[in-house]
Amino acid sequence: MNVDGKVVVITGAAGGIGAAMARRFAAGKAAALVLADLDGEAAAALAASLPGEAVGVEVDVTSEEQVAELVGETLERHDRIDLFCANAGITSGAGLEASNDAWARTWAVNVLSHVYSARAVLPSMLERGEGYLLHTCSAAGLLTAVGDAPYSVTKHAAVSFAEWLSITYGSRGIKVSALCPQGVDTPMLQDGLKAGHIGAKVTAAGGAVLSADDVAESVVAGLDAERFLILPHPEVGRYYLHRATDTDRWLAGMRGLRDSLS
Repeated sequence: MNVDGKVVVITGAAGGIGAAMARRFAAGKAAALVLADLDGEAAAALAASLPGEAVGVEVDVTSEEQVAELVGETLERHDRIDLFCANAGITSGAGLEASNDAWARTWAVNVLSHVYSARAVLPSMLERGEGYLLHTCSAAGLLTAVGDAPYSVTKHAAVSFAEWLSITYGSRGIKVSALCPQGVDTPMLQDGLKAGHIGAKVTAAGGAVLSADDVAESVVAGLDAERFLILPHPEVGRYYLHRATDTDRWLAGMRGLRDSLS
């Protein structure tokens, strides 16, 4: 898919990868951008700074009602959604000590929000016989997130759900991509480093830390090629293969990396 002339919705759009995608899609002459974020004011400010038609709205992606309203209002205004980017995500920085509330919140943002958006947007896409879903899943969804059990588990679930969507609807004109970056210079990573989270340390030490704009360029290339896995860090593909073909050695290596940074 080329975003030129397309109607695009992005959640988690006010900063980080979401904002970078918005800027890149605007430069790519998207017909309209709908930028959704819990921080509606920041989303609106970003929208106002972009060329072309863009609007920022406040949406809590853990509310199925609000996600459905986002989709419904966009369809009412533009008649279609060509690309829905389920990009909102959170970390916990916790292991077994993570509270039940933390598990529930991480699950709601990282997994259920993808379910809600797919439920809301797929009927209109299937009726038209075409549409694209981009789910931000993280390299943690293919590998693991050292030091963050809720994030690791939910990102694996996000990848699994994207796979299921592709298998179930791919023959009906629906394209699906899972965006799985590793280290990205966003507030999520920087806040983790400042807090001394082992997961953030491992991520920063595990390869290049890309800018959000670099990731957005990878997204455009991945959408153009209609690849399921979009890997801004090519090494993640090698790690993924290593994990699958020599799991015990991979686990030993990850334990060693974790121990060296603890």
